[in-house]
Amino acid sequence: MTKIDTTRLMTWVAGLLAVCAAAPQPLRAQEGARVTPPAVPANLVAPVGTKAFLEGHAVGTQNYICLPTATGFAWTFYGPQATLFNDQDRQITTHFLSANPDESGALRATWQHSADTSAVWAAAIQSSTDPLFVAPGAIPWLLLQVVGDEDGPNGGDRLTRTLYIQRVHTSGGVMPTTGCAATADVGKRTLVPYQADYVFYKQRGHGDWQ
Repeated sequence: MTKIDTTRLMTWVAGLLAVCAAAPQPLRAQEGARVTPPAVPANLVAPVGTKAFLEGHAVGTQNYICLPTATGFAWTFYGPQATLFNDQDRQITTHFLSANPDESGALRATWQHSADTSAVWAAAIQSSTDPLFVAPGAIPWLLLQVVGDEDGPNGGDRLTRTLYIQRVHTSGGVMPTTGCAATADVGKRTLVPYQADYVFYKQRGHGDWQ
């Protein structure tokens, strides 16, 4: 192969790769797939009449700020920042803290769908550190109840059917034990890496498989 042929081939391959990279990658429609509820402590079981319809693996941080308290200084949790992926490593939602419009702007844990931008806000109603389930050095598992929802600007509602969310299979994310002990530390922030699985539950409907 001549030098000019090699150059042309490399140019063509580079162009093809650029096109493939730029093309949008469709999200796998997990809403219609079977989602098996995980084994959890008894207090974290989703209520009767609901079914799991979506799950995602979160990679991100649990975020803390050093603030003064009545007895000194302490790290205070101020929200997560994470991205949830399906089992094909495609992004399905983002996860963060934001104002819930259904509670006059109260700050709540938020999940926003990456395709249609529908969103839900939820509050933890149960927590577990049961060592039979929760790994050492990991943040607790949770059962959260949805307290707000909002369709996307074009009517997207992939998340707004959610009633409950479980946070399970956690690792990392635990609040630091040092670095917040003096006036000079006030305002310091630390982002602690964590991972978790989130399972979303909706109302069971007629004809559901489970």
